[in-house]
Amino acid sequence: MALFSVRTLGYPEIRRDDRPCPLPLRKGLALLVYLVEAKGPVGRDVVATMLWPDSSEDVVRARLRRLMFRLRLTLGDNVLTSDRSTVRWSSTIDLQLDSHLFEQACDSGEFERACRHYSGDFLEGFSPGDCPQFDEWAFFRREALRGRAIQALERVVHDRHAAGDYAAAATHAGRLVQLDPLSEVYGRHLIRNLLLSGDRATAERHFAALTQRLRDALDVAPETETRALLDAAALPVEDPPPTRYVCDGSVHLAFQTYGAGPIDVLVLPGFVSHVERIWEEPRCREFLSSLAGMGRLILLDRRGIGLSDRVGFNPSVDATAQDIGTVLDAAGTRRVVLFGASEGGPACIKFAADHPGRVAGLILFGSLAKGSATPDYPHALQASQYDAWLQHLVADWGGPAGIETFAPSLSGDPQSRAWWAGLLRAASSPGAIKGVLEALRDMDVRDLLGRISAPTLVLHRHDDRAVRIGAGRHLASHIARARYVELDGADHWAFAGDQRAVLSSIKQFVSGLAV
Repeated sequence: MALFSVRTLGYPEIRRDDRPCPLPLRKGLALLVYLVEAKGPVGRDVVATMLWPDSSEDVVRARLRRLMFRLRLTLGDNVLTSDRSTVRWSSTIDLQLDSHLFEQACDSGEFERACRHYSGDFLEGFSPGDCPQFDEWAFFRREALRGRAIQALERVVHDRHAAGDYAAAATHAGRLVQLDPLSEVYGRHLIRNLLLSGDRATAERHFAALTQRLRDALDVAPETETRALLDAAALPVEDPPPTRYVCDGSVHLAFQTYGAGPIDVLVLPGFVSHVERIWEEPRCREFLSSLAGMGRLILLDRRGIGLSDRVGFNPSVDATAQDIGTVLDAAGTRRVVLFGASEGGPACIKFAADHPGRVAGLILFGSLAKGSATPDYPHALQASQYDAWLQHLVADWGGPAGIETFAPSLSGDPQSRAWWAGLLRAASSPGAIKGVLEALRDMDVRDLLGRISAPTLVLHRHDDRAVRIGAGRHLASHIARARYVELDGADHWAFAGDQRAVLSSIKQFVSGLAV
């Protein structure tokens, strides 16, 4: 049996029994890649729309027949099978795909093996030409795989650094810098491990290169923490708390604990998070440190987001509520104050309703009970408006998408824009976040509000541009023991704008809870 291997990570290539099979037909190569990624039969109409979008049905049928004939001449008669409605790689051949091997290694937690498989971005430098649907499919697949590669590299850098293998950690950190050259946290990983491995000269070159990139792209200088790495006289900057993992079934969840106190406070952010990169933003770091002064802080990346495992489905409110319980068990928490920000609120509401004995208090900031508007819930966007906003967000992914809406007070700050763009890239990919936000669009926890028995604090800024003020008022009016505080400002992020008013309300609420 012939062994066919398909390389999609980097410029695509087909090999038979480890010998290249040159394919001058770009659409033929595109077809083979699409079929192998599909893992099964694909409708002829799908192929036709993807490869010849502007041709008539008769022309498409003729072109597909000719293309299949030429592919069989090159690869062999038994490689492709087809019937009147579908096309596929033959089930009788031995077929190996590098992107699937990469994903399998990620799924099994073999991150170093995954990094070896990731030789480049998906279909890097390749396009069949005049095939916008294929290019769009390839874009979303590329971003999803790239996100998993970043996650795998982050894990390897962390593990190699913890083991004292600083040279290996620096090598993998260098790949992170290539994938996200404007990320100071990745730059610090590289510089720190180079210094620890004894290669100061190379560390200084990378610092100079990072400084130049930040100046050219953002017109900013490196942060104090970055500059301090090369300053022998500087005091060491405190690192963020270490990231830990707990497995819930087959899903590994990333979380951190920080501080100590009479009560635990679990923070579940909105639709994106990254438990390590959130500490990069000075205002966010200050906010989290202040929360940790009220009790032990627990940070969580829900499944599919940040440093937690990517999943092959859109995480529901129920699944995220389950993640909360899993992390609380791993952290040894018996009773907790849940802080649900924005889209993190519904999962906290679900957990509080289902586990009243474990929730000492519930804080909802800029949150809502339903993802889209209906006649009996006018406090959100219509589904069509939501989809238009989502399409715009996905199109701008990779840059500081949506910062004007989420944090208008920071939207003109180059450092904040760079941090937000980097957080988005590290937290998810355009295709994956599209699924997450579609699930949030369809969520509805209004029926749970009457079941919440824990003391509840609802905070909402009056001019919030992301979640309407009516959504906060609705939550407060439907939760029996809710206290409602309406704050000045338009920032959706709790740490942006006047965070003192937010922290003052939270401190008063937490200190009044009987633990």
